[in-house]
Order: sequence, then structure tokens, then C-alpha cells
Amino acid sequence: MTKIAEGTSRLPPSVLQQQSPVPSASPIPRPHAETEPNVSVSRPHKKPLHFPSPKVRLKVNDLSERGSREFLDAVNAGELLENAVQGVVRALYTEASHVPGTRSVTLVLRPMGGVAYTTGKEIDHDHKEIHFSTGYIAGIPRTRKREEILGVIRHEMVHCFQWNAFGTAPGGLIEGIADWVRLRAGFSPPHWNRDGDGKWDAGYQHTGYFLDYLEERFGEGTVRRINERLRGKHYHEASFWLGLFGYEVSRLWKDYRKSLRKKADDDEPELIEKEEAEGADAIDPPRPVKPATEGACAAE
Repeated sequence: MTKIAEGTSRLPPSVLQQQSPVPSASPIPRPHAETEPNVSVSRPHKKPLHFPSPKVRLKVNDLSERGSREFLDAVNAGELLENAVQGVVRALYTEASHVPGTRSVTLVLRPMGGVAYTTGKEIDHDHKEIHFSTGYIAGIPRTRKREEILGVIRHEMVHCFQWNAFGTAPGGLIEGIADWVRLRAGFSPPHWNRDGDGKWDAGYQHTGYFLDYLEERFGEGTVRRINERLRGKHYHEASFWLGLFGYEVSRLWKDYRKSLRKKADDDEPELIEKEEAEGADAIDPPRPVKPATEGACAAE
């Protein structure tokens, strides 16, 4: 879990890319509409929000290491970090949001245990470092190497830009938000699955899928609201969840588990009925249905 500094910077409207102005009407007289079949009107499209990016850096401990070489072969580091910044901030904030004032992000490739972690520099937590294991990179199957790198970096970049209630939020919630952003970006690995066992704040994809359920149940922007509520105040479980949804988190977790069981139950009978129907057809072909007599109700 990464400790995030609580200083904020409100984004001024001037830093956002503006929508192109609508063209003014032409003074040239237009023919009658009937003489212009299939005329399509071109309208300006709203551009996606572009937030100010911090300075991004890459630090490679040893270029001769296999993991370092394979990382550089798989991705363009500059584009990777820039896209991760924009993807994370768009997922968690709007143009009216208070975004943590992260000023730089340095990706460090080096040999170490585990996969990756994010930290702030001791002298200034607005400068973040993402440490990524070259040993782990080297061990990723070639067919999934690029996608896994994108997913890991997207997860870790969340820790550079999320709120954490002055360090009092559950670590599982912090990690769950990071994996929810990774999930919504389309970078979930094939072994992830929705699992209702254990506690809601077990973290990572376990909590990420729970947050995804809340996003679908309460509407788009739900996880943004959760992140925003972690800004500027300490975390108290009861008031936190009741204030957001009117339910305790234990009730929400129970509802999520029930939804998983219902989906499993709904899928199973369909398969059984199909198998039974196929077996019945093989043994006894369907008989012709007699026409209904006058006054009788035909089965629908």
C-alpha cells in the first residue's frame, strides 16, 4: 500500500483540451432539402479529458538483464507511462475533481522479489517511484508479456493518484481500487475471477470485482465517489459506507455474494435442461400437437 500525500491541486479549466467550436452557418443559399438526399451533418466530437501529466522518468538498473531488455522490446516506456497517467486520472476523477498533486513518476526496473510496488520519496511524497521486478518481467510468458506489463503499470499508477484517508483506509480497499482500474482498462489477466469467499477487503481483484459490482449497481462514477470520500478525512467504516450508499459494507458484500450465487444457479439449470432435452429427443422424438378445440385455451 502506498501512502499518498493529501495536498491537492484543482484543475483549472484552461488546462483541459477544449471542444472545437461549432462552424458558423454558411451565407450561401442552400437548395431545398428534397434536392439533397442522404445529406449527413458533421458535428464536432467531444474530446476526452486531458489532465496535466507529471514528469515521467525511466530508470533501468542493468540493461544487460533479460527482464530489462524484454520490457524495452515489449513497450514504449514514454507512451506507457503517459497513457497510464491519463487512464488512471480519467477513471478516478472529473474536470471538477481535486487530484493529488503528484509532480513526477519514476519507473525503476531492477531485480527484486515480488512483482512491483509504489512509494513516495521521503523528502517529498509528491514525487513517486514505481519499482518493477525485472525477474518477474522475464518470467511472463511471451504471449502475455505486453498485456501483463500494461496491467501492472496501470495498477501501480493508481497508487500515484488515489486518496487514502490519511493512510487510515483499509489496504484491501486501496489495492481493490487499483485492480478495479486495471479491470476497467481491459488489462485483467486470464486467472482473475469473481469470488465471494472471505472478506470484502481481501484486496486486489477480490475487492476489485466487488467494486465493479457496486459500480454496476449504483451507477457510473460510484468508485470515483468512493475515492473522493477518502480525501481529507479519516476512514470510519460504518459512516463511510452508510454515507455513500445507505448500507453497511457487510450488507453490500452479502448482496454481492448473493448475486454471484444467483448467477451460478441461473446458469446451471439452463445447462441441465439442454442436456435433458437432447437426451429426450434422442430417445423419443416429439409428437405432433393436436389443434385446440373451440373454447379451449391453447398453451403458449
